[in-house]
Amino acid sequence: MSLLDLNQLSNGLSKTWTGYLRDWDRTLRSASHSETTRYNYLLAAAQLARYLAEYSPDPDADDAADDPCEVTRAHIEFFQAWMIETRSGATALNKHKGLQQFFKWLMLDEEDIDRSPMERVKQPKPQKKLIAVIRDDDTKKVLGTCKGKDFVQLRDEAIIRLYYNTGARLSEVGNLSLEDLNQDTDSAHYHGKGNKDRRVRYGPKTARAISRYLRARAKHKGAELPDLWLADRGGKPLKPNGIKIMIKRRGLSAGLSGVHAHRWRHNFAHEWKRAGGDTGDLMLLLGWTSEDMPRHYGASAAAERAEEMQLRMGIGENV
Repeated sequence: MSLLDLNQLSNGLSKTWTGYLRDWDRTLRSASHSETTRYNYLLAAAQLARYLAEYSPDPDADDAADDPCEVTRAHIEFFQAWMIETRSGATALNKHKGLQQFFKWLMLDEEDIDRSPMERVKQPKPQKKLIAVIRDDDTKKVLGTCKGKDFVQLRDEAIIRLYYNTGARLSEVGNLSLEDLNQDTDSAHYHGKGNKDRRVRYGPKTARAISRYLRARAKHKGAELPDLWLADRGGKPLKPNGIKIMIKRRGLSAGLSGVHAHRWRHNFAHEWKRAGGDTGDLMLLLGWTSEDMPRHYGASAAAERAEEMQLRMGIGENV
C-alpha cells in the first residue's frame, strides 16, 4: 500500500481544502519531491485544517477551516502550541516547515493570498532527545529471532543486517529494487533524501543473508515483481511501513523495546567515530550534506567515546 493516500488525508475536510491539497500535490509531484516529503507536507496542511474545524479555541476559525486562504498568524500559533502540548516540539517543528511550503505555494504559485500567515510565526524550539545506540548484544538478540530457513526468517535477517551493516534510513532499505543490488561487488544503490543517490558496500555476513533470501524469494509468490522485499502473503511488496512494524515486533520478541531502524543508523555513526573514521567519509556513506548531522548522530554515546579516549591518553598517570 502506498504511503500517501490523498483521499484518506483529506477525509472530512472541506471541498476547498481538499481541492487545494490535490493541486499542491500535483505541483510537488511535478517538482520530483519524494513520496515521503509529499506525505509529510500534505499531512501538516491537513492536520491544520482538521485542528481549525475541531479543536481551535478561536471562534472565528470556521472560515479558515473551510478555506486555507482565511488562515491567520494566530491560527498557526494556536496550532503549533497545540502540537507541542499534544505531541512534541519536534513534531511541531516538522509541521511548521510543511506549512511554510504550503502557504508559500498559495502565495507565489497560486497567487490566492497576498502574504503568508507563516511570515512572522516563530519556529518551535524542540528539546533535543538523545537516541540510544543499539548495542551488538541487542542486535544479536534481534537477529536470533530470525533463526530458521522459512521465507520470512530469511527475509527479516537480510533486512536487519542491511540496516545494521550500512546505517541506511528506513525508506532507503525499504524501497530497494532487485536492480539496486550488485552481488558482484556486494553493494546496494540507495535512493536517499532529495534525490541524492549513493552506493554503499556491505560485508560478508550481510551478503550471505541476502543471497539466502534471494534464493527463497525466487520461489515465492510475487517473484516477478521489481521490489526487493516481498510480503509473506499475497505476492505483494513489503513496504517501509511494513518493515517498521516487523522490526518493532522482532525487538519485542527479543525482549527489547524501542527497536527501530534509525537506532542502527546512530550505531553506525557511533562505531565509525569510535574507530577514528573520517567525518567526510561518514557523511558520504550516510547521505548527509550538513556537517550538523555527524555531531547529532551518535551524540548519545559521545561521553563513552570521551571516556575511552581519556583512558588511552592516560592523563595524570605519568607521575
